[in-house]
Amino acid sequence: MATIEYLRTEPDLPPVGVVDRTPITPVKKAVFAAIAVVGAIAWTVIAFVRGESVNAVWIVIAAVCTYIIAYRFYARFIEWKITKPRDDVATPAEIYDNGKDFMPMDRRVLYGHHFAAIAGAGPLVGPVLAAQMGYLPGTIWIIVGVVFAGAVQDYLVLWASTRRRGRSLGQMARDELGAVGGVAAIVAILVIMTILLAVLALVVVNALGESPWGVFSIAMTVPIALFMGVYLRYLRPGAVGEVSAIGVVLLLAAIIGGGWVSETEWGADWFTLSRTTIAWALIAYGFIASVLPVWLLLAPRDYLSTFMKVGTIVLLAVGILITMPVLKAPAVSEFAHTGTGPAFAGSLFPFLFITIACGALSGFHALVSSGTTPKLLAKESNARMIGYGGMLMESFVAVMAIITASIIDQHLYFGMNASAGLTGGTAEGAAKFTNSLGLSGPAATPDLFANAAADVGEKSIVSRTGGAPTLAVGISEVFSGFLGGQSMKAFWYHFAIMFEALFILTTIDAGTRVARFLVSDALGNFGGQFKKFRDPSWRVGAWLCSLIVVAGWGGVLLMGVGDPFGGINALYPLFGIANQLLAAIALTVVLTIIVKRGQWKWAWIPGIPLAWDLIVTMTASWQKIFSDDPKLGYWKQNSLCQAAKDAGKGCLTAKPEQVDIAIRNTFIQGTLSIVFAVLVLIVTVVGVLVCAKAIRSGTVSSSETEEQPSKIFSPSGFIATAAEKDVQKQWDALIAEGKVSAPGSVPLSK
Repeated sequence: MATIEYLRTEPDLPPVGVVDRTPITPVKKAVFAAIAVVGAIAWTVIAFVRGESVNAVWIVIAAVCTYIIAYRFYARFIEWKITKPRDDVATPAEIYDNGKDFMPMDRRVLYGHHFAAIAGAGPLVGPVLAAQMGYLPGTIWIIVGVVFAGAVQDYLVLWASTRRRGRSLGQMARDELGAVGGVAAIVAILVIMTILLAVLALVVVNALGESPWGVFSIAMTVPIALFMGVYLRYLRPGAVGEVSAIGVVLLLAAIIGGGWVSETEWGADWFTLSRTTIAWALIAYGFIASVLPVWLLLAPRDYLSTFMKVGTIVLLAVGILITMPVLKAPAVSEFAHTGTGPAFAGSLFPFLFITIACGALSGFHALVSSGTTPKLLAKESNARMIGYGGMLMESFVAVMAIITASIIDQHLYFGMNASAGLTGGTAEGAAKFTNSLGLSGPAATPDLFANAAADVGEKSIVSRTGGAPTLAVGISEVFSGFLGGQSMKAFWYHFAIMFEALFILTTIDAGTRVARFLVSDALGNFGGQFKKFRDPSWRVGAWLCSLIVVAGWGGVLLMGVGDPFGGINALYPLFGIANQLLAAIALTVVLTIIVKRGQWKWAWIPGIPLAWDLIVTMTASWQKIFSDDPKLGYWKQNSLCQAAKDAGKGCLTAKPEQVDIAIRNTFIQGTLSIVFAVLVLIVTVVGVLVCAKAIRSGTVSSSETEEQPSKIFSPSGFIATAAEKDVQKQWDALIAEGKVSAPGSVPLSK
């Protein structure tokens, strides 16, 4: 049998796909074996070596080796047994290409969009907060979790949605689980999505608050993205490399310019914004980005930010390999057992696994994989690279985050991540508080916090919660060690803040658009006049649904900005639980689809991570609802604050004038915890019953849409093979002659 097969659908067109069945060579086998051995050695050092001699380099090596083996073998195994991509079949992007929400996009640009959309606050914040339990538990969960859970979910949801006209996760649940399970899933997804977007936005607010450098640099990415969108759509269609170079230069100029602007009197005046003002600006931006055509702002901005994201993370990894920093955090800290850590309350199980959500397993990713990405996927074979590969890159971001949090002084780490109620918001208070924690190393002094702030060009870094400022300090520590020295610390700190905010903003704009699709699908189920909402590109529906979405997460965001318990400290546990419960819904839907297709013996692939996810999230939900520990239980906090109000006193870290806010917030958080758990249990039970019925009856069924032949071409992987390059040349010739249009440009028929 031929090792290379060319797929054709039209006799007068070049092949639309290339299937390469070339066996793996002995040399490649030896290379992969060597990678596996090196990875095993790195894991041994991380897991068993103790003391101050453990170097961060070993974590980087273990992660990279694991990712390479997982992508080459486990992801390919899933492709062979379950997804079985066909490039001769048109994707929704090709069938419904309208230049608004559907359009076949260059796989490299789409990888950038997808990665930028999924990689928000989670892989930055979660690992930084979880570092209070030591570096080892978080590192294991991030790397092992992504291989067998997170990347599997993202890939399979993208595959399922692509085979179903790019339907949202909620609509797929309705189609596969029936009325009861479907309605429960849709309601749960919409409410959870509201919380997720609000917390992501809150991290941006905390990072950009009182930071004119960051605000200016982030604001400039919008006009840069608009320029790139017009350039690729009209001026130079298909010139991805060209526009990428221009975009990177402009982005670097925005970062450098931000430093200059922030030092001017007018710049400091214009761009030093309060947290409330930034919150309202984010709400407005989310709405605008949701309703504009996807090629104009969303996709180019995400693609642009990916250069910054991936480039920074890779440079950080290189910096760690060069500077070889020692891990100052213990392998496992006492807070893993006591659950009394100041960054967040709760013991290692279950709270480590919900604190580190994105980077290991994230339900939010399922919304992107069934939202914008399947509507832009040019070929089914691109799904492995984008779905599984994109999640591996996000996991690497999380690995870098936990390393940077573990290499800085631990007194500084806890002084930054404890709420102002614990530190008093001052260097003196932070020193006193962190010295009471029994940390290793010399005792902290106020000068430690004052000097650290001065080094990075900030007035104060005490109680800069949310994880993002801590990560920025860690990045500046590594970068200044091999790029510019101590004098460059301030630049690298603000560069990192901009990098993080850029990370998260791309999740907010894509997330708002995804939520818009969810609301549109949900309203379309009512029938009658609501049938118009089934078309996600209907302009009236798009505007109305976007307003509903931003009103929801915007309200929760404003609540978090004024939260007396530190905002992110109070909301992040709810965010983590909600995110992982959403993953349970996504894995249930995927499991049901696989079983109903008759692929029962491969049901363990989504089934095992689903079972683990349910154990973790339901345990965490139980504790947040019923715990008598005021640091854990929302309802315990609520009752204490009610009593404090009656006595005219403060409550926990809330001052007397803030008690009403604390009562309201804890009531909302406690209520949502109950609602989330009940809805997800309904979805899971219905999913199990549907699977059991399908297995008993032996009936094979599928809600996949009817196949249509493809008439476009795209290489399968990031780097085209020799055979794919030859085919691409044939298509490029037709594009140059004006006989066909380049993917992503204006179709010739229009």
